[in-house]
Formats: sequence, C-alpha cells, structure tokens
Amino acid sequence: MNIIVNGQRMEIEDRLNRVDKLLQSFDLPVKTVVVELNRHILTREYHESTALREGDQIEIVHFVGGG
Repeated sequence: MNIIVNGQRMEIEDRLNRVDKLLQSFDLPVKTVVVELNRHILTREYHESTALREGDQIEIVHFVGGG
C-alpha cells in the first residue's frame, strides 16, 4: 500500500493497515506523538481503530524530551 508520511511517499506492508501498527513499526510511543490523517487530527483513542488506505496522507509529530 502506498501512503504519504510527513510529505514522503512510502510503500508499507499490508500488515501495517492501521495507525497504531504504523506507529509501532516506527517505534514511536503513542504518548509522545500527534497524528494527523488526511488533514484531521486523530486522537490517541482512535489509533487502534483507524484503518490506513491507499493514498492516505499522514503527518506524525514526535515529541522528544531532553535537558
């Protein structure tokens, strides 16, 4: 399946067909990311139930702590 992640076209495996699975494949903890799917903010509680489809555009913002 082809999707666009942070402006980059990507081909992902069919098993990564949900937002939560995609985030796990990037090793991104759900608590530290904000996800926008097709220009709509997707809150955490919908990551597991939201399917990804061919051509979807997803923006992932990852917060990193530090000092």
